This record gives sequence, structure tokens and C-alpha cells, in this order.
Amino acid sequence: MTARTKAARTTARKAGHAAVEARSNPYVQRLIEDPDLRDNVRAAYDHALAAYRRMSNGKPATKALMEDKKLQRELREASSSLRTAADQIRGKQRKRKHRIRRLVMLALIGGALAMAFSEGARKAVLDKLFGAEEEFEYSSTTTPA
Repeated sequence: MTARTKAARTTARKAGHAAVEARSNPYVQRLIEDPDLRDNVRAAYDHALAAYRRMSNGKPATKALMEDKKLQRELREASSSLRTAADQIRGKQRKRKHRIRRLVMLALIGGALAMAFSEGARKAVLDKLFGAEEEFEYSSTTTPA
């Protein structure tokens, strides 16, 4: 089907050039080829849409932002998905840093092992928790007959 007017032909030619440019764009290529990126963009859109619907329910926007926990969660999820998608487009891998959590777990495991295998450590901890163990000698107040 050919365009009948000069304006229609010009529009069709511009659309063709735009399609060629889009195909050669590396970001568009990555969006086409990467299913995780598409999922993140779709999740960001869905969360943003849900947040918009919650915002447009008749309440003032400031009140909705400050009081509506579901709205805050939707906005947080949308921004997280967008951040992940942007990192994926740039080719960065997001590494989550849980150093403190890892150190605490390592300390707990080390402490548990020390308590299990070292009698001295076990006694020291029990003395700190419950006080020093007193030497006790039992002497009967009654004498056997």
C-alpha cells in the first residue's frame, strides 16, 4: 500500500528511518534480547501504574504519600525495578553487599563452635552470665546415730 500524498510519504520515510535507527541502537537490542531486562521494565511499569492508581483516588497527593503504606511500597518496588533495569542496560551486575550480616553470622558460628569444643570458653561464658561458681562443701547438721 503506497501513500497517496506527499505528507504521508514523508511520514512513512521518517518512520522507516526511525525503525532502522532503533534496530541499530544497542540499548534497544539489549531490551529485545534480554528477558530479565524486559521483566524488570514490565515490573517497574506495573508498580508505577499501581502507585498512580493509588495516588489518584481523591486524596491529596501529599497526604497519600505520607500515610499510604501500600503506595510507598509500590513506589519503592518501582524504583528498585528501574534501578535494576538501568544497571542491566549499562551492563553492570548489581552486587548486594551484606558484609555486616556475613560478619555477624561468622561471629555467631565461631562462638557456637568455641562453646561446643572449649571447656574453658564455656566456663568463662557461664561465669559472666550467671556469676562465678562458688565452691560448696556440704556439711550435715544432723549427726548419724
